Order: sequence, then structure tokens, then C-alpha cells
Amino acid sequence: MKWSLNLGKIAGIKILVHWTFALLLGWIAFSEVQRGSDLFTTLLAVGFILSVFLCVVLHELGHALTAKRYGIQTKVITLLPIGGVASLERMPEKPKQELLIAVAGPAVNIVIALILWLVLPSLQSAPAEEFFLRITPSNFLYLLLFVNIVLVVFNAIPAFPMDGGRVLRALLAFKLGRVRATQIAANLGQLLAIFFIFVGFFFNPFLILIGAFVFFGAYSENMLVQHLDFLRGHSVREGMMTNFVTLAPTETVRDALNKLLMGSEHEFIVELDGQVVGTLTRSQLIQAVKEEQMAIPVLDVMSQDFKTFNVQDKLSEAYTELQKTRAPLYPVLENGRLAGVINTDNINEFIMIKSASMH
Repeated sequence: MKWSLNLGKIAGIKILVHWTFALLLGWIAFSEVQRGSDLFTTLLAVGFILSVFLCVVLHELGHALTAKRYGIQTKVITLLPIGGVASLERMPEKPKQELLIAVAGPAVNIVIALILWLVLPSLQSAPAEEFFLRITPSNFLYLLLFVNIVLVVFNAIPAFPMDGGRVLRALLAFKLGRVRATQIAANLGQLLAIFFIFVGFFFNPFLILIGAFVFFGAYSENMLVQHLDFLRGHSVREGMMTNFVTLAPTETVRDALNKLLMGSEHEFIVELDGQVVGTLTRSQLIQAVKEEQMAIPVLDVMSQDFKTFNVQDKLSEAYTELQKTRAPLYPVLENGRLAGVINTDNINEFIMIKSASMH
């Protein structure tokens, strides 16, 4: 993710902090100063937020390390002001595996809360409201215990993209199959989201944000699973484009611009005698124009680092890869030679045709 600070790796998983996280810490510090807090209290409040996000990282590592047991890698965990995101390369299709991966995150928070509960002295009475309003050395760990319980409860909401939604889908999938289970879990999640938004208008605007997050998360998950189901059993050959414009490495930036203006292509494959040597995007072309490189060959401005698909690859796997990388175009090879190109738009059109033919 752009504009992220790399904190290093844990178990081979990169930990990134998005730049907006600094805004959260700044807002916490500013709020404390506004309240007249001294430096120690301000640093304590910032330290508490950092401790909460350490628990979030451990939660995401719970998902990632459980997924690793089933051969599913996690390249990166990104911390955002609203929480953490573990970028699993894919979700497992076996219900038992998805169930264990989904439960692993909240289980980490339960363990943290349990350890804190065992270590901390019992409170003599129920805490007053003031107990939750300001971080102090005496309530720091109690509040951290409380936050971990809240994380478990929040993630138990049976709606995507929360863990509870995945647990519900996995349980339903044992009997109903993944597609139907996703539809039911997504519909339930969207109903819950509408309820949150409705309640949020009267009580807490933050619930409106959570409701919108849940609604679109459920919708996206449902669409993705349905699309993958349409693509099941089909090869890349069936979804690729065979009518496309290529460039030779010796053609100039000016030649490429002419082809850009003459047709509907925004990205080009650069090939020589059927062998792919690079890819060229519209943004790379525009940058070359800005730098007054109209006469140089595209060989000097193209990307030589590119991924390819084979005509026999699964179309569903190509779709997942395109969704993940957001790459505009991939070359498709047959016996090592260029046979076609594929992008998300073309696969979406394939899905649309398949969907229409089933009605």
C-alpha cells in the first residue's frame, strides 16, 4: 500500500503502518493537550493506542499463521486508523479451514484478555464512567482488557468483512455449499448494516460508518464468490482477448501514442516475434511525453517486470490475481508465445454473458 511505513517482518509477514495512522496519534495527542493534560498523560494516551494496535497486529497474525498451516500465505498486515488488515493471498474454500482461520483472530484477543484478567487485581466495585474517560497508570491495563473484549464482540458480528461473517459462512457451507452460504451470510450482514445505520442516526454517528463498512463488505464478498462460481471450470483461453494491438520494442513513444489515439487500447504488450518483452501503460506513455521523450523507443520506457498467464490456467485464478494486483493487463501465452491478453473488464464481460445465459 502506498505511503506506508514498513515496521519489519514477523514470521515472514511484512507489517506496514499506513500514514493516516499518524493522524490518529496526532489527534489523540491534540485532544489531551486541549484537555489540559501534562506531557506524561499525553504520552500515556498515545502509548495506550499503540498497545491497542499491538493487540490488533496479534489478532491479524492469528489469522495469518493459521492460514499458513493450510498453505495460504500472507504477504502483509497493514495497520489503518480503523484497525488492521491481513492480506491473505486467498480465502480457503473448505469450510473447516475458513472456520479455523476466522476464529483464530478473536481467539488471540480472548487469550490476551484472559492473561490480563488473571494478572490484574480484581476491582472492588463496578467502575464509574470516569474510569473510562482518561488513561491513567492505574487503569491502563484494565482498559486494555476491556478493549480486547470489545474486539472479540465486534468481530463476532455475523457480517462480512468481520470474522463473525466468515464463521457463519463456514458453518452454513458445511450443509449448503459456499455460494449459497455466502448469499445468506451477506444478506444477513446487509440487514444488520441497515439496522446500524438507522440506529446511528438517532444515537451515535459512528454506527453509520460501521454500518456502511459492513454493508459494502458483505456486498463485495457476495459478488466475488458468485463471480468465482461462474468462472469455475473455465480456462483463461475462454476469457482472453485475441484481437489486440501490440508494439515492437523498436517503435517510438510517438508511434505508441498514435496507436493509443487510433484505437481503444490503453495498455500495450510489447513483443518481438511472438515473445513478450514488456508491457506499456498509458500512464508510462504520458510520463514519457512530459519528459519530451517522443523519439525514444518504447523499449526504454516499458515495464520489463510483468506476470503472464497460460491459456490453460484457471480463469477463476486469473480473476483473483487481477483483483489482487489491480494490474491493467496480462499477456497470455501458449507454448511460450503470445496468444492473447486478459484484463478484469474482459473477465467481467465473460461473467455477465454467463450470468445472462443462465436466466
